[in-house]
Amino acid sequence: MPSKAKTGKKLVIVESPAKSKTIAKYLGEGFIVEASIGHIRDLPQPSELPAELKKTSVGKFAVDIDHDFKPYYVVSPDKKKKVTELKAALKDADELYLATDGDREGEAIAWHLLEVLKPKVPVYRMTFGEITKEAIQRAMGNLRDVDQDLVDAQETRRILDRLYGYEISPVLWRKVARGLSAGRVQSVVTRMVVDRERERMAFKSASYWDLTGQFGADSGSFKAKLASVDGAKVASGRDFNDDGVLTSKNVAHLNEELAASLAAGLQDAPFTVRSVETKPYTRRPAAPFTTSTLQQEAGRKLRFSSKSTMQIAQRLYENGYITYMRTDSSALSDEALTAARRQASELYGPEYIPGSPRVYTNKAANAQEAHEAVRPAGDSFRTPAQVASQLRGDEFRLYELIWKRTVASQMADAKGSTATIRLGAVAVSGDAAGRDAEFSASGTVITFPGFLAAYEEGKDESRGDDDSDEARRLPNVAKGDTLKASDIVAVGHETSPPPRYTEASLTAELEKKGIGRPSTYASTISTIQDRGYVRKQGSALVPSWIAFSVIRLLEQHFSDYVDYEFTADMEGDLDKIANGQAAGTSWLRHFYFGEDSDPGLLSIVNNLGEIDAREINSIPITDQITLRVGKFGPYLESSAATVDPKTGEIVESPRANVPEDLAPDELTAAKAVELMETAAPEERVLGADPHTGHTVVAKNGRYGAYVTEVIPEMTEEQIAAQPVEYYKNGKPKPPKKPVKAKPRTGSLFKSMTVESVTLDEALQLMSLPRALGEDSEGNLITVQNGRFGPYLKKGTDSRSIGTEEEIFTITLEQALEIYSQPKQRGARAAVPPLAEFGPDPVSEKNIVVKEGRFGPYITDGITNITVPRATSLEELTREQAVELLAEKRAKGPVKRTATRKAPAKKKATAKK
Repeated sequence: MPSKAKTGKKLVIVESPAKSKTIAKYLGEGFIVEASIGHIRDLPQPSELPAELKKTSVGKFAVDIDHDFKPYYVVSPDKKKKVTELKAALKDADELYLATDGDREGEAIAWHLLEVLKPKVPVYRMTFGEITKEAIQRAMGNLRDVDQDLVDAQETRRILDRLYGYEISPVLWRKVARGLSAGRVQSVVTRMVVDRERERMAFKSASYWDLTGQFGADSGSFKAKLASVDGAKVASGRDFNDDGVLTSKNVAHLNEELAASLAAGLQDAPFTVRSVETKPYTRRPAAPFTTSTLQQEAGRKLRFSSKSTMQIAQRLYENGYITYMRTDSSALSDEALTAARRQASELYGPEYIPGSPRVYTNKAANAQEAHEAVRPAGDSFRTPAQVASQLRGDEFRLYELIWKRTVASQMADAKGSTATIRLGAVAVSGDAAGRDAEFSASGTVITFPGFLAAYEEGKDESRGDDDSDEARRLPNVAKGDTLKASDIVAVGHETSPPPRYTEASLTAELEKKGIGRPSTYASTISTIQDRGYVRKQGSALVPSWIAFSVIRLLEQHFSDYVDYEFTADMEGDLDKIANGQAAGTSWLRHFYFGEDSDPGLLSIVNNLGEIDAREINSIPITDQITLRVGKFGPYLESSAATVDPKTGEIVESPRANVPEDLAPDELTAAKAVELMETAAPEERVLGADPHTGHTVVAKNGRYGAYVTEVIPEMTEEQIAAQPVEYYKNGKPKPPKKPVKAKPRTGSLFKSMTVESVTLDEALQLMSLPRALGEDSEGNLITVQNGRFGPYLKKGTDSRSIGTEEEIFTITLEQALEIYSQPKQRGARAAVPPLAEFGPDPVSEKNIVVKEGRFGPYITDGITNITVPRATSLEELTREQAVELLAEKRAKGPVKRTATRKAPAKKKATAKK
């Protein structure tokens, strides 16, 4: 067979279209760049397996657990067309370059392409950390083969996640709620958020007092704080534990009475300076960004979510503005070091760069040094001013942050001095007379800003007192100088519970513990919010009550799999596989089947024993009130017998709904009692329908109050009395189980309550929709109540009416009059917006929140995005609104499948 003729074409495959466009500019003629658009194949759902495999060892996971955990891959349905296109392009190529990302996921994509395309031409693996001409040229000079160790590590992780999720999630479905999911990393991250909330719930506040005063000298005045009384340090927040107990010894714990008497006794006391101490101040710049620190700092400074940060960074990378954004390394290449130092010198002066380049090492657990830090792309950096015309909005803000951090990392230390003044006096009057009080004041003066001229790192919320030195200059005083005191006041404080995690602080803690990979933090944090385990309250992450149930079950029955150290060790094992130091199949066998005294996941699942679902879903709040996680959400239940004041009867197990926006640590014993006392009755019997005899009741439901009828079930005698049906052989069929009749229901009007609604009103509500009659064309017109208020309906044409009460009074003539008017498209736009957030930084149009058909949504008049279920309107901030609109824009318009009509068949022409 003759060999294929040379075409001179070279096919390069990358992951994304944006990346393909950028790289194509640098490769020149002869290169064809195509995008795989991510993975082309994956593990299918077990239900999608061929019938002959469903009953084999492959059937449970789409992984052959009896034969070295061999995965059964299929080309994704939405990628079949893409695979066909890539095969066609490969036919005309003499060489194939797999240029996917250089991490494990990118290596796996390259391997899958190799497996599916089966090229018969030379294949080269090409990787680069940035998309610039210089980087592409260097990559072409360092071609290699696909790294099977990296592929093995990615495949092991994929199979591990399938085993974990498919074995543990069904247990959650049976014992907590349908639709829940467990994940190797997501469950541990959820546990971290739950553990922090538990700490806050168990926290007991303690009070302590101190004094502040204003002190004047000839050279100026300054504010100072009480430091000690009679030589003993004054107690501060960090001297108490979370039970509110003072743990530090030899400290003076001031209460309000003592603090007030001491302040009064010092009003006229002569103060003198007891010591002045000056120390040199030096501060070093932070290291260049890793994936983790980029997410943290973008959260602090730009208010971006981790997910949004990574989406924006991905676009910047693919368009050649920054280096690869998934990295554990804070190292810079020689070219980047030179570029950063040169730019710092040009912009700030040669004195702003140290004598030699700064070298940073990563301190995080399980850090990989395979990549460079996230930095501006190129061997010379573009300043923010130079890219301002090409980047807008959030992309520009993130690029500027990365540029500042990178340049600052190679600048000189900030220099200055910190002065501490101690001054004191003896109280001269009152109950505190004779007691010695010493105050302290500190201030830092920056004499050389160094890297601070370019950038200063943000900070997360921390506990305890803020004793950081203020950037202030203290007056020039000397030991023994007399000071004039004024405004000496007693100040009370309460110890604070551990702060809730934000996305930034959670990311930092995950990296510190070595849990998961920084490249997956954004998707993990997003997942636990999408699953309903965690919601945002401002920027804080608050766990749901269902998360408490899930974590409790996992802690009791799968303790290792939500253990922080165990999970971090798994990441270490995957690193060993990636480095060729371990085999993935052996590791999976040990994880799933166990070994010696170490039970595997399969053994644990098969020997769970009885799990008390009620106990798992119950959390005691007081001795008599328990929170329960039910099918329709959390509620409180009391074990105390309650007497109905009207009938004198004992009502068992009274209940109360828990407001969705009430954080778990806010459900105190007092709050639980309040909710129980103010709870509306769950059900009130209104009477019997005179036409059916059915009992009519009013209820408080999860989505509001409503009325319904109680349809009694058929008795055994009624079932037996039904007509008998027979099989073809003449034998009688067993009685059919009666189909449960659907009761009539109706939501209460806004003016009604469960306590006030009458039987007549309930019967009216249950009769809706109300038929008014037909128009001249025979179309039936009805009136009914909906989510957005009362409305008329004629076929698919709906028209709003005024009030709910009009539902029962409007006539056919009035309805026909409404329909005779042109439909007011967008008439609801006249309703004031639910919230306004000012102009959008990208579109420059006003951002508002409106009520839509599917709930509240954010819009700037161009882009719309639904308000996430986990975010209440009260908690929604401008930053979140801007971020959500940016994410929606990044996804682009929704592609709608066009319906194509088949061409009309041509009539056959008769032959003559």
